[in-house]
Amino acid sequence: MRRYIFILLLIASCTYPSPEGERAEGGEDRFTNKTAISAEGMIASAHPLATRAGVLMLEKGGNAADAAVATAFALSVVEPSMSGIGGRQQIILRKPDGTLFGIDATTQAPLNYDPEADPEATDGYPTIGIPGVVAGLTRLLDENGTLPLETVMAPAIEYAEDGFEILLGQERMYMIAKDLMAKYESSKTYYFKNDSMPYQSGDIYRNQDLANTLKAIATGGRDEFYKGEIARKMAEDMERNGGYLTMEALASYEAKTARIVSGSYRGHELNGLWLPSFGAITIEIMHILENLPVSGYKGADWASAVYQAIELAYRDRGRQFNDGSADTLLSKEYAAELASGIDVSDNTLDQASSHLPDSWTKTFAHTTHLSAADKDGLVVALTQSLGPIFGSKVAAPGLGFVYANTMGPYLGNIGPGERAASHISPIIVTKDGSPYLVIGCAGGARIITAIVSVLSRKIDHDLSLADALASPRVHPVRDTIDLEMHEGWGWKPEIKEDLENRGFGVKENTAVGRFGRIHAIEFNAENGEWIGAADPDWQGSSAGPG
Repeated sequence: MRRYIFILLLIASCTYPSPEGERAEGGEDRFTNKTAISAEGMIASAHPLATRAGVLMLEKGGNAADAAVATAFALSVVEPSMSGIGGRQQIILRKPDGTLFGIDATTQAPLNYDPEADPEATDGYPTIGIPGVVAGLTRLLDENGTLPLETVMAPAIEYAEDGFEILLGQERMYMIAKDLMAKYESSKTYYFKNDSMPYQSGDIYRNQDLANTLKAIATGGRDEFYKGEIARKMAEDMERNGGYLTMEALASYEAKTARIVSGSYRGHELNGLWLPSFGAITIEIMHILENLPVSGYKGADWASAVYQAIELAYRDRGRQFNDGSADTLLSKEYAAELASGIDVSDNTLDQASSHLPDSWTKTFAHTTHLSAADKDGLVVALTQSLGPIFGSKVAAPGLGFVYANTMGPYLGNIGPGERAASHISPIIVTKDGSPYLVIGCAGGARIITAIVSVLSRKIDHDLSLADALASPRVHPVRDTIDLEMHEGWGWKPEIKEDLENRGFGVKENTAVGRFGRIHAIEFNAENGEWIGAADPDWQGSSAGPG
């Protein structure tokens, strides 16, 4: 039994609002499908309502940039624990002529930030930096979209104002973060029923303050958020509570042009983003695997190869922060040298565990990802996040959104004016000059390991996109291999035993959504169709026009 069944059962009873006259042909049920095929474009995202928002834009004649912006704003409403307009974002897009472009909209520490004032703060106002999502989305739309901002934001405003049904995945996030969120009255106001208990699956959730904030952005654009009344309210909130955001800091924020990093894997071009994204590490792992006969590896051989390649590449994560280090990380010769030390039949990397960051042992993963494509070949991979679940745990009073966690130990104690690096890694894969895969992941430290697993399953084992997403994954945790072991599917017990006999420490992990949540699109160049697939271990969906 595949994991598809689990999530379909979660969302089968959900109802989704639809504006009068906008009900798509085929009904709203199509937005809950895990897989879809369309020649007119495709959206894959972490929530059926967000997928619906993107598809509506394509059906209005918009392109993939319009659809991505609509989907991202919708995710900010329906997945408030994972992302929001108070958070960070990384975007890579490929135009029909093959041009690649990236946007870095990562949250940033204000210049007045004092790292020594609250060095151990893991939540609250001392962790709040300058939000980047609104700047990133408006830049994406201004430079690449075709529809007005008010149009692409309409679904998100609708969901916030009219309400939507809480899914089981969101209930789990509420319960994990509830104790920390209860410290802040504004968070209790927005995310606790009657200020006492978090919302549960099946509840209808409305947030009029967020709807009003989104309406102001829709009419006033990014300046309303960074220089207008919204900015003033954020700055006043910070001044009252010891935060660092000021009107000057907000007005100075810029969604920067991100550096593209590229590599290749068995005839496929891999394109990602340089820091603060971890695209170079993702590509380095694939370069290491390219030196091994992975297409012939099954079971424990494949798990061992992927585990060791990840460990070796993560020894290099510090190199990313040195100027010019991308050349080494992306070098095929260097990857071959690293791969020469891999023996899949034996654990030869016992000491590598010391190179894995503390964030790899965090409890539950976070973040959200969407992939978008249109009939003309414009594709967008977009990942956005608040940091940990519900970010700083502080909601902006009167504005209805959560501030991201930016400063402090969670992302590595950045300094004033700096942007924190993270495992975010949206990737666009091309083949023979055409798009092949648009892919990215949510899941904190497990983002990269999930993407690598799916790319290998798809390219090395020639699986369908849906089957590549459904295949069990591995993840390094200290000196052990974390194995995805759900009842009824996942790794078989004999694989665990085989790995242990090879000298590996092995941990069984049965948690839902624990090995990253990928939402991806494949292009079939032979018939011109787009194939969407949402991670079967989460509540997302994929759909295309018509």
